[in-house]
Amino acid sequence: MKHLLAAADLGRDDATAILDNADRFREALLGREVKKLPTLRGRTIITMFYENSTRTRVSFEVAGKWMSADVINVSASGSSVAKGESLRDTALTLRAAGADALIVRHPASGAAQQLAAWTAVDDDPSAGPTIINAGDGTHEHPTQA
Repeated sequence: MKHLLAAADLGRDDATAILDNADRFREALLGREVKKLPTLRGRTIITMFYENSTRTRVSFEVAGKWMSADVINVSASGSSVAKGESLRDTALTLRAAGADALIVRHPASGAAQQLAAWTAVDDDPSAGPTIINAGDGTHEHPTQA
């Protein structure tokens, strides 16, 4: 699975694999003084939150850091979005900067699907960053489903 855009994207086997991996990571971290695993070392995760969030944003940031990813938070108020930059332009800039994953919460229904389309390289859905939908208006929130 390249992206997680909707709860329907997760089949039973996918959901089971995610939960099993979460258990393995949790067990591996329990006995460590420094809560770090090298799983995502060298990877860059960018969280893009256009709506306020505490639990979802912090959960993704902590998980990324525990797995040694470089985690960067982009908020609408602290980026060029505040000056009128479009979601598409922001996404293309972050893709060009080498983001491996974009985790997005946006008030517009379908925003995550649009990001996946915009960030595909040469219309190849397997290229470009992974998109995880952290909530898009009243449409989907697959990480809480």
